[in-house]
Amino acid sequence: MEEKRRGILKSVVIYAIILAGIFLVIHMLGSPAKKSDPIRLTYNELLDWVESDLKVDRGLSGGNETHTIQSVIIVENELVGARNGSKTALSTSDYDFRCTLPSQERFYDDVKSVYEKVLGETVSPTEYTFTFAAQNPETVGWWVELIPIIVMVVMFALMMLFIMRAQSAGPNKGAASFIHGRTKLTDPSKNVVRYGDVAGADEEKEELKEVVDFLKAPEKYTKVGARIPKGVLLIGPPGTGKTLLAKAVAGEAGVPFFTISGSEFMEMYVGVGASRVRDLFDQAKRNAPSIIFIDEIDAIGRQRGTGLGGSHDEREQTLNQLLVEMDGFTPNAGVIVMAATNRSDILDPALLRPGRFDRQVLVNYPDVKGREEILKVHSRGKPLAKNVDLHLIAVITPYFTGADLANVMNEAALLTARTNQTEITMDTIEESINRVSMGLQKKSHVIPPNDKKLVAYHEAGHAIVAYVIPECERVQEITTIPRGMAGGYTKYMPDESTRYITSARLRARIASAMGGLCAEKLVFGDVTTGSTGDIKQATNTARAMVTEYGMSDLGPIFLSGDHEIFLGKNFQQTSAGLSEEMNRQVDQQVHKLLDEGEQRATSILTENRAKLDAIVGVLMEKEHINREEFEAFMEDRPYNPERAEALRFHPDAPKPQAPAPEEA
Repeated sequence: MEEKRRGILKSVVIYAIILAGIFLVIHMLGSPAKKSDPIRLTYNELLDWVESDLKVDRGLSGGNETHTIQSVIIVENELVGARNGSKTALSTSDYDFRCTLPSQERFYDDVKSVYEKVLGETVSPTEYTFTFAAQNPETVGWWVELIPIIVMVVMFALMMLFIMRAQSAGPNKGAASFIHGRTKLTDPSKNVVRYGDVAGADEEKEELKEVVDFLKAPEKYTKVGARIPKGVLLIGPPGTGKTLLAKAVAGEAGVPFFTISGSEFMEMYVGVGASRVRDLFDQAKRNAPSIIFIDEIDAIGRQRGTGLGGSHDEREQTLNQLLVEMDGFTPNAGVIVMAATNRSDILDPALLRPGRFDRQVLVNYPDVKGREEILKVHSRGKPLAKNVDLHLIAVITPYFTGADLANVMNEAALLTARTNQTEITMDTIEESINRVSMGLQKKSHVIPPNDKKLVAYHEAGHAIVAYVIPECERVQEITTIPRGMAGGYTKYMPDESTRYITSARLRARIASAMGGLCAEKLVFGDVTTGSTGDIKQATNTARAMVTEYGMSDLGPIFLSGDHEIFLGKNFQQTSAGLSEEMNRQVDQQVHKLLDEGEQRATSILTENRAKLDAIVGVLMEKEHINREEFEAFMEDRPYNPERAEALRFHPDAPKPQAPAPEEA
């Protein structure tokens, strides 16, 4: 860039010099001949001209002659002048004739003698003084005449400079801006993110400590012949803190941190992305040791030669250049590439091989302990009430990511300020959790009684089926108050005791999802569009059981393939090469699982019709039922407020045991 600026400045100077020479030559050639070759009069000829003009003035010339002299200037002993009709103005640099005077006093005396000779009488000096342009004008230097030329040269130079800068930084931004891209460099002194700011990822931080240690003391590893991973790929669901973890690595290592999104390599012109990759690695090498972080690398790292339209020249060239830069003929000493994606399944195999992204770090959903640590980080600087227990909040937020928990604490602070409170309470945090997971509560909406009753039966149907089937998740809350896109909802508490899901639990989920539809059909004899989401959820679960998990009569066979053909896979892979007969059997098995779930839910609701009506009656009155109140209905026991409060924030609390019978 600096060399380009110097080249532009050099060109402007050369053009300015050439232009100045042209104007100077034009000025010299365009000067009047009278200035360089004026009429040189003798002193006597000058007096004859004065006499002739006097006769014309006094009418003594016979009327056939005209004035010879229009105006004169006398400077010391030099007289210059313009002849009649040749000039409208006179200066010392513009004249027609000139004459050297013996002296000004003698000239005036001789002019007096001419007047007395022609007029025949003695005259005073005021009578013979003819028109002088100036008696003693100031002499104008030659450099004054160059001022217009200099001004024009400067204006031309500025214009040329403006045009060149506009060409290099205009709407098209020139070729240089295409090459440099939008890479952002974070100075080590300004990167304040450290490992202490990343919570709930202890194993991930431990995995990356080698990278930090190598950047700080590379000789420790090179001495024993070790090679640090050239690339580290962070894989995980959105919001789990992949980018934050990369920032922390750069902050701990204290090295320059280059960041760019995968989509920022791409342009409409083929080859631009590859140029930006080369430029990015050149910058990183000049600042080595350094870290390059490519966010959402799947934008350029998708498998080559696949997709609905086949290949994509610009993306594939960009990927090829990235592969060469990471592990090609030119070594990248001191440069570590980190990248993040939540779609590692579509990345090109050449990108994931050892020597490029040697190490893959899974950044998954945090567990209870991790969520508690994350909540501690995001509760800093927030006034928490005494009843706030971050561990309990972590328990009631299963499968929440770090971004979700940060949003929960921020929403709680906003609600506290909105209600003019000074401390964040547990109730406020509970409401913020519901807002983040399901949306804003719409208490002001006027719901017709028939719709409210329909929603009550629908949600009560879900809850009763989930309670009766042991494999279902625990019901935590039932409400008919609209929230988000839902007219009401039944809130479950997922079980995090195991990562693996059994076939019985999946069948229980299908039956529970069908509970609302079956309740509508059982009570009203018809179904509504409110069950659309439930049917979709049940169908997806059933199809996955048949085609992916091997949990059907077809046996343990994988029949699914990859559904998203636009994300780096071939069009033919969607059907996975299944025959028409196999597709028919898959559909039959899916229908069988859905029918079994519907029949199971209908049977449970028929047996518990009285409890279904009782729960709906409470919902019509209170619009909300907590877990203890719901379980009290189902167990035919009195409502226990203390247990309700315990189950509210302790969803893992055991059910109370029935009292022992009294002895006779």
